[in-house]
Amino acid sequence: MSELSYQDTLPGGKHWSFTLRRGTQLRMTDVEGGANMGMAFYNPGNLLERYNAPDTLKCQHTFKLTRGNCLYSDMGRIFCSITEDSVGWHDTVCGNTTKDMVAKRWGVKTYQAARNEWFLNGHDSFLVEGGKYGLGRRDLVANVNWFSKVATTPDGTMVFDPTNSPAGSSVTLRFEMDTLVLLHTCPHPLNPSPDYPKKPVTYHISQAAPVTEDDFCRNFRPENRRGFENNRLYTLFG
Repeated sequence: MSELSYQDTLPGGKHWSFTLRRGTQLRMTDVEGGANMGMAFYNPGNLLERYNAPDTLKCQHTFKLTRGNCLYSDMGRIFCSITEDSVGWHDTVCGNTTKDMVAKRWGVKTYQAARNEWFLNGHDSFLVEGGKYGLGRRDLVANVNWFSKVATTPDGTMVFDPTNSPAGSSVTLRFEMDTLVLLHTCPHPLNPSPDYPKKPVTYHISQAAPVTEDDFCRNFRPENRRGFENNRLYTLFG
């Protein structure tokens, strides 16, 4: 049997979804620089289990995501680990653009008038993709914004960094349990660009190497070892 491998490019301002199996990895590449890949995570075997941003951040004592960090569910299990990262900072606190945000900042382009050049937003993109699996508005959770950096000033003001991700930057996720992934390439809600940014992201799915005892992500924080143990128990008879 040939090694699992699939690659495609999601154009800027679009959305997609798929289920990634335990033991696979997803490598995302910012083709032109300045991309934003919004992503949400659910357990396809129990859609009530989904990504928990507060637990992910507080148990790893961080405000950003980068190599070594794990993404936790609200059941204390790990959806995926960040095994490679050339960017160094990914946002998981600012959420999505909405229809009103996009209209106020970049104007309105509807599908009826502009066809494939219409302006989508992250919130509605997640609703469209989630609807394919029976998920609705009440099921939306805090999402990750890959390739985007938002830092804070001393007075707490959030500042978006448009230079955070140069062309060719990449990040790789290794999936530690079966995971339903909703994703979009709509703009980050704090992106100050005068024009609606449409930045493509290439994604490559392949088989991941087995997790070893000295695995970097597993040992990145003591909490991560407990998270991996929760996963082991969950999949012990599955």
